[in-house]
Amino acid sequence: MFGRLTKGADFQRVRDQGRRWRGRFCALNAARMPAVSDSNTPQTRIGYIASKSLGKAVQRNRARRLMRAAARALSDVIPDGWDIVLIAHGKIIEDKARMQQVRDDLLWLLNKSNIGTNAAAKQGPPC
Repeated sequence: MFGRLTKGADFQRVRDQGRRWRGRFCALNAARMPAVSDSNTPQTRIGYIASKSLGKAVQRNRARRLMRAAARALSDVIPDGWDIVLIAHGKIIEDKARMQQVRDDLLWLLNKSNIGTNAAAKQGPPC
């Protein structure tokens, strides 16, 4: 399972030091975690952003739920040691996206960013 990004400074660090890839339903910002002094491999942390431009709280919460479920479904593909921020786009609400569509979009983003470890899952951009 993943940890969560909760502090604004962590979100800002991912934005400043990481790279960004844009998909149909969400964007992915990713940066390596800062070096940790203990010998354990750091757990991947994921943060979710759904801005007020998406709509009211119900729509924003639905977008976050979809992104969280997609990340959980792809937990075996995402390696440890990353800080990832997923940013919802308006299409996730406008198109009434299903979890499978968001999962496919996230898988495509992970493969495009070379973060995903499942080489067999490489495919073209989602429709």
